[in-house]
Amino acid sequence: MSTTQSERLRGLLEPLVAARDLDLEEIEVTPAGKSRVLRIVVDSDAGVQLDECAELSREASKVLDDTDAMGGAPYTLEVTSPGADRPLTESRHYRRAVGRLIKARLHEGGDLVARIIATDDTGLDLEVPGVKGRKPTARRVAFEEIAKARVELEFNPKPARAAQGEASQDANTDQHDEHDENKEEA
Repeated sequence: MSTTQSERLRGLLEPLVAARDLDLEEIEVTPAGKSRVLRIVVDSDAGVQLDECAELSREASKVLDDTDAMGGAPYTLEVTSPGADRPLTESRHYRRAVGRLIKARLHEGGDLVARIIATDDTGLDLEVPGVKGRKPTARRVAFEEIAKARVELEFNPKPARAAQGEASQDANTDQHDEHDENKEEA
């Protein structure tokens, strides 16, 4: 996709996306046989619902049909949220990944696998998992130290430390309340 086409598409689509309080993360046009695929990737702090993607797709389709931004060749329009393997490139990406495990390549060399505990304007507070029975350690990493990063897929993700404490306290409270109710009925 040419820079001119990319800028034109962004100019047409960004207002539609922003009107839904979403962020336009990416616009990609790829060949697909004799056709093309126009993929619009959107996200927000609250995530993106399927209904939002469908509504945005209808609006974008109308705007694109009313212009020649995609030229005369046929194309398929896809509106989607970012995949789990998307690179973390903006501070908002890291903010949305709080509580998640990430793998970061550092400019100084080496990879770091850690859980994001908090973010601010300058960097990340991380919890580096302990190895061989050792406790996790805290580490601060500035954004400028990170060459690239992605969320690591976890099949049994652990909640962030603060959320974990609240969750276990809530679980204990729920069990206690249930136990008390059973006791009163007996």
